[in-house]
Amino acid sequence: MLESSKQSYLSSNTNVFNKALKVCSIEPMSGYFRNGTCQSNKLDKGNHSVCAIVTDDFLKYTKKRGNDLSSPNIHYGFKGLKSGDKWCLCASRWLEAYNAGIKLDVDLDATHLRALEVIEKKYFKIEDN
Repeated sequence: MLESSKQSYLSSNTNVFNKALKVCSIEPMSGYFRNGTCQSNKLDKGNHSVCAIVTDDFLKYTKKRGNDLSSPNIHYGFKGLKSGDKWCLCASRWLEAYNAGIKLDVDLDATHLRALEVIEKKYFKIEDN
């Protein structure tokens, strides 16, 4: 069952284990708030909460789906991602890729609790206690 969306995430820095959220990536700088963490709240409509380690297959996949993360974007100072980089992904895109057969490693210590609004714990291999 998905986690309740009634919880307040406005000031939460909590990961999927209900512990302190760790940094995902500062090089490249990631996160909705561009602070290196996958911190998310209700203002983040895309729910950029999953700290994933991207692969070439994923980068090709997401580019075909309209989100080119591998090409530089000078306007935003973005150098583009390469395989092995960590990045705060939208929970829905992670699940979409997963269902398309693209399995990405996830840093669960750096994945925000809000990911569980979209992704069931079983996909992350988190046991319910």
